[in-house]
Amino acid sequence: QVQLVESGGGLVQAGGSLRLSCAASGRTFSNYPMGWFRQAPGKEREFVAAISWSGDSTYYGDSVKGRFTISRDNVKNTVLLQMNSLKPEDTAVYYCAAGSTIATLESGFWGQGTQVTVSS
Repeated sequence: QVQLVESGGGLVQAGGSLRLSCAASGRTFSNYPMGWFRQAPGKEREFVAAISWSGDSTYYGDSVKGRFTISRDNVKNTVLLQMNSLKPEDTAVYYCAAGSTIATLESGFWGQGTQVTVSS
C-alpha cells in the first residue's frame, strides 16, 4: 500500500501560480511512477501530468503543457506540481496517483484530492 496526501490547493486569481505537493508513505516511493489528475464539477477526470520513478521522464496533458511542471524528490517522498499562468478552466480537484507504470496510474493508489480554484 501507498498512502498519498495532497496539499497546496487554494484560491488564486487568473495568471497566478500555485504549487501542489503530494506526500507519500508506505511502500518504497521511488519504485512508483507518479501522476496528477484533476476533475472539475460535471466533467470527467483529466490527466494532468506524470513522472517516471527516476524523474527522468515527464508527461503532460495538452491543456497544461508549458504552464505546469511536475517533479519529484525520492528522498523526501514527495511529488510537486508547479502550476503557473493559471486559468479559470484549471479549477478542479487535483488528485495525486501512484501506479506500477505511467500507463496504469489510474488503477493504482490515490490521494484524497486538493481543491484548486482560479478566479477570473
